[in-house]
Amino acid sequence: MNTYHKGLVLIVSMTGILSFTGCGKTQENGSQAAANTTVGTEIDDSIITAKVKSKLLADQDIKGFDLKVETHKGDVQLSGFVDSQVQIDHAMMITRSVEGVKNVDNRVSLKNNGGTTMGVKVDDSIVTSKVKSSLLADPDIKSFDIAVITNNGEVQLSGFVDNQAQIDRAADVVRKTEGVQNVINELRIKK
Repeated sequence: MNTYHKGLVLIVSMTGILSFTGCGKTQENGSQAAANTTVGTEIDDSIITAKVKSKLLADQDIKGFDLKVETHKGDVQLSGFVDSQVQIDHAMMITRSVEGVKNVDNRVSLKNNGGTTMGVKVDDSIVTSKVKSSLLADPDIKSFDIAVITNNGEVQLSGFVDNQAQIDRAADVVRKTEGVQNVINELRIKK
C-alpha cells in the first residue's frame, strides 16, 4: 500500500472514530447531555494535566510529594498531602502558570506527620489498594476518574464525577473499606 493510500485509510479511520465519540451518551433521565465533553476537550485537558504534572515534578520543593492532578474543561483540581502551607501555595502558583489553566481548585491537605513510620506507609499503600479495588468493583461509580491518596489511614478522594449520587456512593464505599480511619471527599461534579 503506498503512502497516499495509508494516509487516506488513516483519515477515514479517524473520521469514523471521531464521528462516533459521544454517541449514545445520555443523562440519567434519558435526554442527550447538553454539555458533552468533546474529544478535543478531552485532549486539551490531558495536555494541561501533563504540563502541570511536568512542572510540579520539575520543581525541587514539590517533586517528592504525591500530588494528584485532574483537569476538566481547563479547570484543574490539585489534591494530595504535603508538609506545609508554603508547599501548597507554591504548587498553586506553578499550576496557575500553565497555559490553558482556567481555574485551580486546591484540595491539597497538610500531612499529619505524627508518628509516621515505614509500617504506616505500607499500611497506607494497602488501604489505597483496597479502596481502589472497592471503587472499581462498584457498578454505580466511574472510578477511573477518582484519585485516591491515603495518609495515616485518612483517605482523600478527588477528581470529577457525573453527579452527587456518585460522590455520595464513593464516600460510602470508602468508609466501609477495611483500614480507613477517615474520608476526605474532594470529588466534584463535572460542569
